[in-house]
Amino acid sequence: MYTSIGTGPAIFWLVLFSALFAAAGILYARRWRESLEDFVVARNTQGPIATFATLLASALGAWILFSPPEAATWGGIPAVIGYALGSMSPLVAMLLLGRRMRQLMPHGHTLTEFLLTRYGRPMYALTLAIMVFYVFIELTAEITAISMLMTLLAPVPMGLTATVVMGTVLLYTAVGGLRASIFTDKVQILIIVPMLLALVAIGWHVSGGASGVTSRLAEKAPALLDFGDAGGLKAGATFFVAILLTGIFHQGNWQRIYAARSIQDMQRGFLLGGLFVVPFILLMGLFGLAWVAMEPGGEASVALFALVMPNLPAWVALAFIPLGLALVMSSADTAISAITSIIAVDGARLLPQARPARLLRLARILVLVLAIPVVVVAAQGLSVLYLFLLADLLCAAAAFPVFLGLYSRRHDGVDALVATLAGLAAGLWMFPRPGQPLDTLLESFLLAACVPIVVTGLMRLLRRQRQTFVLESLDDGVRRFDREDAQPASDDKAPLPTQA
Repeated sequence: MYTSIGTGPAIFWLVLFSALFAAAGILYARRWRESLEDFVVARNTQGPIATFATLLASALGAWILFSPPEAATWGGIPAVIGYALGSMSPLVAMLLLGRRMRQLMPHGHTLTEFLLTRYGRPMYALTLAIMVFYVFIELTAEITAISMLMTLLAPVPMGLTATVVMGTVLLYTAVGGLRASIFTDKVQILIIVPMLLALVAIGWHVSGGASGVTSRLAEKAPALLDFGDAGGLKAGATFFVAILLTGIFHQGNWQRIYAARSIQDMQRGFLLGGLFVVPFILLMGLFGLAWVAMEPGGEASVALFALVMPNLPAWVALAFIPLGLALVMSSADTAISAITSIIAVDGARLLPQARPARLLRLARILVLVLAIPVVVVAAQGLSVLYLFLLADLLCAAAAFPVFLGLYSRRHDGVDALVATLAGLAAGLWMFPRPGQPLDTLLESFLLAACVPIVVTGLMRLLRRQRQTFVLESLDDGVRRFDREDAQPASDDKAPLPTQA
């Protein structure tokens, strides 16, 4: 039977493990000459295995301990499958989008850089606001998750947990940038994978195995086991669409597009990352089914903990601290590094005379300012699910208008802006209001994603006279912060020193 480990010991281990992760990132970063180019994209330095490890660690945030099990409790197996495939889909989509971007903008840094060069300021400003909003919500959700996890282990104030975790992540990302983030991801994945597998083994033992769970569910909630259940299929489709159309806007993914040693290494790493994220989501979702079968009590959002923790001694439950930290910090440092890169690269356009060192200082200061409301909101333990869904809707509306510009020369900023706004209007029309049931989420996402396609076609008919964009000129709009470190990769032009 689990008993609280106590506030003092819990804080001690929280601080210790956080400091160890931060120290690893800082010590690694000290090996490299710091430049803005290296800080933002670590261009052409990561092989396929390193790319795979950092993507998997970044994709497996602390949310996997809460969201897939909860989704399984009301959507069953179809919802979990949709969740898993949705988590895979952005990484698979990057096989095409990332290759195209590296071919057209081999010296690029951020998605926003492409937006400004390709579409002009109005579309750039709208999409930038969407991307920053999403990163803020994601970061807040991750810090909230680790704060809630600590309260399950011991009566630790949520504000204290949020401050410690956010502070240590800021520390090593401010020093080492993307290089430090990728290195700590590789360390953290070595903790995440075996601990998650150990959790599955414990859950298997507690629940009596698959036969015990399925027999109980067949009596209590047979719909959860039905692959053809209408409600579960709709929930799964909603997860898939929302995660796909949001993930392709995550700047952390675009950084890793350029950090990969070559296009081939990038594609191998993203494919492996996408394939390996699926089984972990599925395994975590099974805890929700076991929770319904076993009826251990508690809320669905903490199904995993309600099922496992009563059967753990306190010293074993301590393992949740490094696991939770590894999950959170691998995702949080990706988000912080992403927003830092956007600030630094876009700040270069606002301050064209500023030297890279000044832009780097500006980015660090603004990220620190952004971290303050993240910690404040996370300390309240509030659900950011509604805001997360709203961010998903915004990304869904912008997806087709933004990425069509990678392939179509006739697509321009006017078409992209009008189509995005039309998608937003259509999606918001069906989007549930705060406090209402989420019954029309899928319809709102599909409207937001599909209306821009129709509007773009109509704009083609109405605006026949237009200039075509020379896609090969995209790279001319890139500011090269450090030319000697910004050569294209082996399959673009020339290789740079690599890591496995």
